[in-house]
Amino acid sequence: MDHAIWIIILLPLYIVLIWNYRNPEKGMLLGQRWKYKDAPEFSDEALWFNRFASVIAMFFISIVLVSTIFKPIYGILLLVGLFLYILYNILKLRSKVLDEEQ
Repeated sequence: MDHAIWIIILLPLYIVLIWNYRNPEKGMLLGQRWKYKDAPEFSDEALWFNRFASVIAMFFISIVLVSTIFKPIYGILLLVGLFLYILYNILKLRSKVLDEEQ
């Protein structure tokens, strides 16, 4: 019964994060649209960071759900996957920044 409650609570948040990953511009304006007369233009870095943060949050939700429903070893495996994803994106961003400097 506890697992169903976790799923019911976290599923809408997971859906919003997926939507935010697919539409980062709309996600960045969620609840903030009233501040702007025209639609603002976000930089590529801001959109990248918004997607990155959405994936990190989805990993954390997955870790919580998998660790509570299944054995904790699966949560540890997801945590290793999270660290690998972060490392990969940091290296990709670093190479992009170094390429722009040259």
